[in-house]
Formats: sequence, C-alpha cells, structure tokens
Amino acid sequence: MSSVLTEITLLSEKDCFHIVERHKSEFTYPLHQHKELELNFIEHGAGVRRVVGDSIEEIGEYDLVLVGSEGLEHVWEQGNCKSKDIREITIQFSAGLFNSDILSKNQFNSIRKMLSRADHGLAFPVSTIMKIYSTLDRLAAEQEGFIQFLKFLYILYELSLADDARVLASSSFAHSARDTESRRILKVKQFINDHYAGDISLEKMSELAGMSPVAFSRYFRQCTGRTLSNYIIDIRLGAAARLLVDTNRNISEICYECGFNNLSNFNRTFKAHRGNTPREFRALYKKHKVTV
Repeated sequence: MSSVLTEITLLSEKDCFHIVERHKSEFTYPLHQHKELELNFIEHGAGVRRVVGDSIEEIGEYDLVLVGSEGLEHVWEQGNCKSKDIREITIQFSAGLFNSDILSKNQFNSIRKMLSRADHGLAFPVSTIMKIYSTLDRLAAEQEGFIQFLKFLYILYELSLADDARVLASSSFAHSARDTESRRILKVKQFINDHYAGDISLEKMSELAGMSPVAFSRYFRQCTGRTLSNYIIDIRLGAAARLLVDTNRNISEICYECGFNNLSNFNRTFKAHRGNTPREFRALYKKHKVTV
C-alpha cells in the first residue's frame, strides 16, 4: 500500500492563517494531506489536473477549492497546462479558528454549513470566484494583520453564499465526521457505512430512524442535500475508489464487495459519477501516490 505525504504547514499557533502567493510554470508538489483547512486559488491554470480524494478533474483558467478535512489527500498537477505563469494563492487555517460558540451564532450560519461541506473538498464556480477576486488578489500584500483577517473573513462569507459550490470527494473516501447532524441521520449513516455491501432499502432505513418512509425520505434529503439512493451510491463508489487505490484486487471482486449487483452497472455508474471507468481511475490515481 502506498502512503500520502503528510505536510507540516508553516501555520503558527499565534496566527489566524498562513497565506502564500506563488508564480510558477509547473506544479511539482506531490499528493499530500495536512490537518489544517486550506483555500487554494489557481489562475491561468487551464489544463491543470486537480485531485481531491477520489475526484480527478481538469480545471479551467480559474480554480478555487476549499479542503476542510484532516487527512483528505489532494494535489494540483501539471496535466495539460501550457501556461508559463501560473498564479497560486494558498491560505491555510486551523479548524479551531472558529470555535463552536462562534459558529453557533446566526451570523455564521452559512460559514458553518460551508465548512461542514468542505470536509469532502468544495469547488467554487467562476461566477463566485469573480465576486471575491479583487479582495483575494490583494490579500497577500496587505500589511496590517487585522485588516487582512477581516478581508479573509469577508472572502469566507461570500464563498459561503454560493449555492452552486460542488462537493468533490465521495463520502466514504473522505472519512469525514458529521458531529452536527441529528442522531437519526448519524444512526442511518453509520448503518450504511457498515452495511453498504448489502441490500439497503428505504423501508429499512426509515424504520431505523423511527419515521414513515415518506417522512424519512424528505427528512434525509433536507438534512443531507441528497436522496437516500444517491447517498448510498456515493458511499459505495467511495469504498470502491479506496479499494482501487489501495489494493490490487481485481475490479470484478471490488464491484460485488461494494454492493453493486453486476460489473456493467458498476462500470457505468462509476464513470457517470467519477468521469472515468474503474480501470482508468486506478491508472490515473496511482500515478499520484507517493511512498514516504
């Protein structure tokens, strides 16, 4: 099994965040993880390959991603990028920067929800990037630390209002917890995590939650933003992606071990959600693994 580089960041305990701006012609840093949250901005990066968990995408001219989970591996690679002046702004901050008391305040509702979604990596659309571009553009050059922090807080707030920000990594691949969710939802998610390879029905899950199937279906979507069936598929695909990355088991074996009833359905579903077939994904992702 390959390991992922664990980065020790330069963030001091006395600092709110660490920001660095770089201009470069290529990406060379390997697949890595760290305990801090990270907001990463790329400009003039069309063709760069971005990997966050089991999400592998080629980015456009602008890219902005919030990585919010400790241990969620990620990397930006050269890919098909031909630019000779790639601009990168990276902001890393501690999970403890906003404690539970602050996040419980009404004014922080949208930021709290965004940070929770960012456990799986969150990509923002170009329209949102343009809203905060001028502030982000000058952030690293700001000399007054307090003003710099206020501008950073403004950026987070504006990003938290983006309803069309996309979650990147699948749930089971990212290994994220959801401490703020209701006991009913946590109970159901734990059952799915433990039994995703078996038959999981709406009736069984609604019974586990102590609700009618109709009420539970509505409640689950309200709490998670996804239907139960889509969530189960997400868990199964995440488990399959992890096995593809970390083991040499054959694809057919992985298919049935993760709850798919036939290989063609597994291949079709995996490609629809991940953009590659299981075989292509394994080949792509293993190029990023680094033994340390």
